[in-house]
Amino acid sequence: MSDSVLDFYEGLAEEYHLLFADWEQSVDRQGAVLDALLRRSGAPPPRRVLDCACGIGTQALGLAARGYAVHATDLSPSAVARAEREARAMHVSLTTGVADMRMLDWQVPGTFHVVMSCDNAMAHLLEDSDLDDAAHAMASRLVPGGLLVASLRDHTALLEKRPRFTAERVLDTPLGRRVLFQVWDWAVDERQYTVRQFILRQESGIWHTTEHTGVYRLLQPVELEQALTRAGLVDPRWYTPEETGFNQPLITARKP
Repeated sequence: MSDSVLDFYEGLAEEYHLLFADWEQSVDRQGAVLDALLRRSGAPPPRRVLDCACGIGTQALGLAARGYAVHATDLSPSAVARAEREARAMHVSLTTGVADMRMLDWQVPGTFHVVMSCDNAMAHLLEDSDLDDAAHAMASRLVPGGLLVASLRDHTALLEKRPRFTAERVLDTPLGRRVLFQVWDWAVDERQYTVRQFILRQESGIWHTTEHTGVYRLLQPVELEQALTRAGLVDPRWYTPEETGFNQPLITARKP
């Protein structure tokens, strides 16, 4: 995980909500989906949840609103600060901290019933050593019997298509029109890809453009399963978006 990951999320923190047609609605929907998964897995509220890649709070806020005791951490101080502001605005109670998911074992005190990392965050772990460090650190924060939850893009399907451009989305909002699209660049060995997120906003008839660049590993499901197994977790299970309603495949694994 390089400084470019921090720069990506520091720059995106104040605009992340613009990637959604209705971000608050998405917070509620994702909270409901994850709540259903956790209840099915035997971890209903008021279980303690560590969201170690919280961003501006898309999943953490939704779960906190449903009665979970959520501690939300992220590598990006700006994202964490934004999550704190959103929690106050939504009248939701959670605690926050700045932490690297590879270092949770000494940056985050205490243990939790659930440790979570969604929105393809683990694909930023470009080296096997980083992936193993994160898996071990996440496992270290789980109580015995605790549940790890993570989501990834469907990298198997992406490798087949090797997209270079995502079709634009045009959103008409009370504050003006928004146009969103991405340009993808693939490494020669196809082990990594770079996503350039473009956001075009129309305000008072004037268009403003911003671009945010993130680098990802083409992390395959078996690679993540193996890392979780090396970290001592058991019973890995994948859930498709059709099964859960979440926008990405989800994996769960338990601490014995």
